[in-house]
Amino acid sequence: MDSILGLLKLRIKRGINLAIRDARTSDPYVVVHFGDQKLKTRVIKSNCNPEWNEELTLSVGNVETPIQLTVYDKDTFSVDDKMGDAEVDIKPYIQSVKMGLNKLPNGCAVKRILPNRNNCLAEESSCIWHNGNIIQEMILRLKNVECGEVVVEIEWVDIPGCKGLSEVEF
Repeated sequence: MDSILGLLKLRIKRGINLAIRDARTSDPYVVVHFGDQKLKTRVIKSNCNPEWNEELTLSVGNVETPIQLTVYDKDTFSVDDKMGDAEVDIKPYIQSVKMGLNKLPNGCAVKRILPNRNNCLAEESSCIWHNGNIIQEMILRLKNVECGEVVVEIEWVDIPGCKGLSEVEF
């Protein structure tokens, strides 16, 4: 517990216009790597615009570590096909959590992050105050593939007895 700063809820919401890897469609799922942690969503059969709406929980020991997402097409008789990948830099989000804000109106934007060459954002993303917490929804453009985006959301969770973000410097 000494090395854990807190938890990050990662909501894998949906895929948009994912690549076709079977005859006319794909059976996509997402694999998430964060440090030495590996989690995955369920497979959605025959759908290039899947709705996962799954919440994965990651323990955070280093805010410099990006979240790696890889989308695969589930195949029965051969190795699963890669359908692209993306990376999430959590530092801008962590900076907004560290502001220590409270009692803001729901929907209040705390920070805006613009797409650039160093991130996988398909469009501007905002860190938003929502029910007492800051969340960030992102549309990630998949790399190393002809098309596809994945919509995700992150939310910080403090754990009693853990270091928290107070000592984190940028």
